[in-house]
Amino acid sequence: MAHYRTGWISDVHLGTRGCKAEALLDFLRVHDFDTLYLVGDLIDIWALRRGIYWPQEHNDVIQKLLRKGRKGTEIIYIIGNHDEFLRSFYGNFASVTLQKNAIHTTADGRRILVMHGHELDTVVQNLGWLAHVGDIGYVLLMRCNGLVNFFRRRFGLGYWSLSAYVKAEVKNVVGFIGKFEESIVRYAREHDVDAVLCGHIHTPATRRIDGIDYYNTGDWVESGTAIVEHSDGRLELIRHSLDIDGPVERESLLELSTV
Repeated sequence: MAHYRTGWISDVHLGTRGCKAEALLDFLRVHDFDTLYLVGDLIDIWALRRGIYWPQEHNDVIQKLLRKGRKGTEIIYIIGNHDEFLRSFYGNFASVTLQKNAIHTTADGRRILVMHGHELDTVVQNLGWLAHVGDIGYVLLMRCNGLVNFFRRRFGLGYWSLSAYVKAEVKNVVGFIGKFEESIVRYAREHDVDAVLCGHIHTPATRRIDGIDYYNTGDWVESGTAIVEHSDGRLELIRHSLDIDGPVERESLLELSTV
């Protein structure tokens, strides 16, 4: 089992059919942490309000996280927009702490602002109804994604994310992501930090923007990605295979700068 000083995962969306709970369970079995940040949208209350979907694997994820907490992992839960009902419960609950955001200090002394990111999403903040409509469209796209991958498996092909492809190809989406990243960095600058780490837009990324390191953990619907901190403060973005029917792959995408 690989052991890290810190880990960050976000946008698991338990309670939806698109959630890759089995892949996340496999990731949690082979990675351990002193501190684990859940960077929002662990549970998708928006989806559960439309209809209950909660298979055993989703319950297993909760149990696995709590078991890690009992064994000594400090778990910090940053609340997102899909699990916003938890805002009434900020505070400590055994090994789990619920917070709006956090400042994490790496082993080499860098300060990282940890936030979900919806706070800087103008659609979520100003047009809540449109965010819900968009969420329904995203669910439909993910169902098409499931159908595509059903046929890919029949032909011996690996997992492929239709929704991630659409996001990468649509110029308006690309423009939105760029503006979102810039807004996050401007917000982080007000907190006197060296870096900002978020989720929300389901697009894993590591880049430097105007002197601030921007990290996005991705998600466990399309990407299967997490960010980890080694004992010396080095950060790394890791991709874990989402195809439970195929071989398990653990790919280190990029070792992040400690500058």
